[in-house]
Amino acid sequence: MVAENDSAARSRLLAPAIFSARMSNTGKGGIYMLKAFKDFIMRGNVVDLAVGIIIGAAFGKIVTSLVNDILMPPLGLILGQMDFSGLFINLSGTAYPSLAAAKAAGAPTINYGAFINTIVDFLIVAAAIFFIVLQVAKLRKQSEAPAPPSTKECPYCLSSIAIKATRCPHCTSEMKAA
Repeated sequence: MVAENDSAARSRLLAPAIFSARMSNTGKGGIYMLKAFKDFIMRGNVVDLAVGIIIGAAFGKIVTSLVNDILMPPLGLILGQMDFSGLFINLSGTAYPSLAAAKAAGAPTINYGAFINTIVDFLIVAAAIFFIVLQVAKLRKQSEAPAPPSTKECPYCLSSIAIKATRCPHCTSEMKAA
């Protein structure tokens, strides 16, 4: 049998420390939890993540439409009047003229045409993200101007010394003013 204290100790170990410590001290666990949740949600990176997910979902719908409505029909035409979304393997043994008829009959199918469309979808999204990340990296690289050097090398002992130093702290040689 598990004692009551052991159960409470286990639950405190499983809960995040920030919540359990405050909840046990204040006696107003629900109020603190709501405040901590609000603080967590209002952090900048959480809000940015939420916006990114929403924009990503909308972008995904655009890419899906691009693949299904613009790219795949001409590709199917080039490959001989083929509609990729209708390609399937029927697992029931009964012949069906189309995927829609097989689905209406409840037949088990492997829809490899839809899978091909999804792969093309993914490749387009991956390429778009790659180009966006590439441009962001390029912009960051341009904005980071190299800092002027803060040290120089002593010509006598080859130690690194401050740029404004007039004497080397290692070998005590005098440096010429720049």
